[in-house]
Amino acid sequence: MLCAPVPMTARMTARTAEPAKPPLAVALDAAGDAGAAMPRLHSLLVSRRGELILERYYHGARPARLANIKSAAKSVISALVGIAIERGLIPGIKQPITAFFPDLWPDLVAGNGDSPKRAITVEDLLTMRSGLETTSNRNYGAWVKSPNWVRYALSRPLVSAPGTTMEYSTGSSHLLSAILTQVTGASTWQFAQEAVARPLGFTLAQWPRDPQGVYFGGNEMLLTPRQMLAFGELYLNRGRANGGGRANGRQIVPAQWVEASLVPRVQSRRESERYYGYGWWIRELAGYQTSYAWGYGGQFIFLVPDLDLVIVTTSSTAVGDDRRGHTRAVYDLVERFVIPPIASATPNTAAARGQQ
Repeated sequence: MLCAPVPMTARMTARTAEPAKPPLAVALDAAGDAGAAMPRLHSLLVSRRGELILERYYHGARPARLANIKSAAKSVISALVGIAIERGLIPGIKQPITAFFPDLWPDLVAGNGDSPKRAITVEDLLTMRSGLETTSNRNYGAWVKSPNWVRYALSRPLVSAPGTTMEYSTGSSHLLSAILTQVTGASTWQFAQEAVARPLGFTLAQWPRDPQGVYFGGNEMLLTPRQMLAFGELYLNRGRANGGGRANGRQIVPAQWVEASLVPRVQSRRESERYYGYGWWIRELAGYQTSYAWGYGGQFIFLVPDLDLVIVTTSSTAVGDDRRGHTRAVYDLVERFVIPPIASATPNTAAARGQQ
């Protein structure tokens, strides 16, 4: 039996037709379009259950382009502290930091053996409750121009009792980097490379150091958006690699540390509904508790555990009058265009997690 030939145009159409997008990807197109309308936004990535379902780049940004993640690096420093504690390199979060700076300490407390500064612990640095005057904001320029960043941070006067109120300060996270350098016998970059980056399958770029060679703790770290996503998924999976890289599903960050890091421990002084854990911010977005790494200008790693969701944004770090408005726009994008369609597609996720 002879069959009628298939017209060439039909065959070409069959070959070239693109597969239909999954419904969820179509729903997230609105998020991608909203991102395109934000002049400071460089990237928007969304993963659900470990699968990358949205990846958009804007204004000349590319997947391989390193982003300065600014203070989102504090979440990475926190992970390194947790690993160092688990390895026995740091006795624990209640360890007073006097033990790590014996050469500096006598001068800093001015001969007063009962100085309240002696009560500052590793946990106080992680939660921004050291009580020391901030090195950020109005004091940032003087701090980074000083000849010894560690000494400068420790020499700040106490503005509150250690372990009480939050005083956001990059100096606190830089002290953690100095502690990691001391206890590991390696630089913070080398330790991060060995303990986190290589297991996740990537090479961590070097970033700036202080005059003594200590890698900047909690600022200026360089990651690609996909590397940020991998770090976010690591925390969403309670410290276990998502079956990729050299770790192949092994535990990288202790599960108990991940859980402890995402517990609200202190309230933000600027926004009553925002809290801070061990290097992570916590707030509610679109009705879901969300933990996030946050860097100046709009560098974010959002974790929404009830939806198995990680969202990454990178943005311009340029100083400008529109910076604060851009940050609000990122929150709005997540709340209006990302979380709702994911929530609609996974109505039983929260209940399922509650039964685990």
